[in-house]
Amino acid sequence: MVVSETHFVPLECLLPEMPRRMEDLLAMPGALQKVSATDTAGAEMVSLDSVEIEPVVTRPGVVWGAALTYAGHVSESKNVKPDVPLFFIRTAISQCGHRQPMIKPAVSDLLDYEGELAVIIGKKGHHIKESDAMDYVAGYTCYNDGSVRDWQKQTVLIDVGKNFAATGGCGPWLVTRDELPDPYSSRLVTRVNQEIVQDEKISSLLFSIEYMISYLSHIAPLQPGDIILTGTPGGVGFRRSPQLFLKHGDEVSVSIDGIGTLVNPVINESVLD
Repeated sequence: MVVSETHFVPLECLLPEMPRRMEDLLAMPGALQKVSATDTAGAEMVSLDSVEIEPVVTRPGVVWGAALTYAGHVSESKNVKPDVPLFFIRTAISQCGHRQPMIKPAVSDLLDYEGELAVIIGKKGHHIKESDAMDYVAGYTCYNDGSVRDWQKQTVLIDVGKNFAATGGCGPWLVTRDELPDPYSSRLVTRVNQEIVQDEKISSLLFSIEYMISYLSHIAPLQPGDIILTGTPGGVGFRRSPQLFLKHGDEVSVSIDGIGTLVNPVINESVLD
């Protein structure tokens, strides 16, 4: 349990019977509520600097990503607003956690950033009404939907460029729905080496969070731990002039009011060899 921007209390110290992985915790009815209600007063705190932080959900059943959901990104991409959200899928292996390296693949120099609000599903739901959609949300986190642009454009489907290993930052932690009752009031800011490259209110979404949840639930039942990426605002590196792509030694961050800041250093894949 994160109790501050710098410290946490290990869940096993407070509730040893609880699962260790977020997806397992969410699948246990009432578990997240029990954790949220647990008093951490007097518990021994551990520095976040002393541990490696994994993605908020390490083994999601599916990561749905929405494209073209902000007017600024629609415009810079020279597209028109789609009638429905355009979804793609990311895999679990494409993710990395807060402070974990974002890997620039050896086969491309066109690794781009996309700051996004991620919605974490908290319970199973099929054919969900928009009016009921928020009842299925466990909480929110920040996401950097890293995209390898040249590979993304090789096929009609953009999924290829969205699934290189450790290119999707997910974190720093889950903020529960009651802690962020109105995500639309939050602002999303992406920075590369401390320079602001994206800055937009979540309320500018062209499709509501409720609509996206309902839409996806008609395709297949949503499951606890599924992630919905709500899309990125304008300012992506591929559409800037001059273009801005991530390189070894860069640091990219995604901040959302009420959640926190996801930070990832960028390293070359060759460093891992």
